[in-house]
Amino acid sequence: MSIQRNHPTITLLISCPDQPGIVATVSRFIFEHHGNIVESDQHTTNHHAGIFFMRISFSEEGFALTQSALFTTFQPIATQFRMQWSVHYSRQRKRVAIFVSKLDHCLTDLLWRWKSDELKMDIACIISNHPTLEAQAAMYGLPYQHFPIGKETRAIDQRHILDFLAGQVDFLILARYMQILEPFVVNAYTNQIINIHHSFLPAFVGANPYERAFDRGVKLIGATAHYVTANLDEGPIIAQNVIHCNHRDSVEDLIRKGRDVERLVLADAVRIHTEARILTFGNKTIVF
Repeated sequence: MSIQRNHPTITLLISCPDQPGIVATVSRFIFEHHGNIVESDQHTTNHHAGIFFMRISFSEEGFALTQSALFTTFQPIATQFRMQWSVHYSRQRKRVAIFVSKLDHCLTDLLWRWKSDELKMDIACIISNHPTLEAQAAMYGLPYQHFPIGKETRAIDQRHILDFLAGQVDFLILARYMQILEPFVVNAYTNQIINIHHSFLPAFVGANPYERAFDRGVKLIGATAHYVTANLDEGPIIAQNVIHCNHRDSVEDLIRKGRDVERLVLADAVRIHTEARILTFGNKTIVF
């Protein structure tokens, strides 16, 4: 079913061991409390111990349960099927902090899409280890916080950022933020930090992927948006895309083409994250 995006919806994200009756039970729960389902999708892993994944959205209008009552009333079903689950209300926008360094192409694209209401999120602030892009934030009336990061004081400096963000945001976007996050930052926002890597991972992990792609003579370059984990550039992949290149392209050409892909891939990942369309499974994602 196609979702009616102009009307507030409630979305359940569910994962549990596969067994008969899950879809019927969840659908009946929604029906019994006067919910109208507008979108439903599910997936089951095909190995021996199958895991069932489900995303189901229904109209908030007419639904009989308050948010707290929904949690209480649905919990026995979750216990019965051993579910890991979460609930998301479309009218409650996720709050985000965008991290940048000096490159502005991803930030510019995100801000334009946010201003045009394509990305339905609330930007709490822009954080950078350089003052370079402060004027850009000011154009959109957004607070810009400059947190310098020292090579010897990185852990202390990032602790200051984490303390500053406490209670302000739901997730983070690394829009070409050229710093490795400390484990305590990653752990504070598990599967809630979206990074754009300028490579079609797992190829060319780490720094300077365009230069290494040029040296290798690849015919495709790409970009990867993924959740950040403690392992550099190895977190669950959310979105990817590629663009063709050839022997006439210089490193500068690859960088120019690559930045176009980076913008599109990061925006796509942010959109599906804010719409609660992602479930993680191990080091993979299920994207509905």
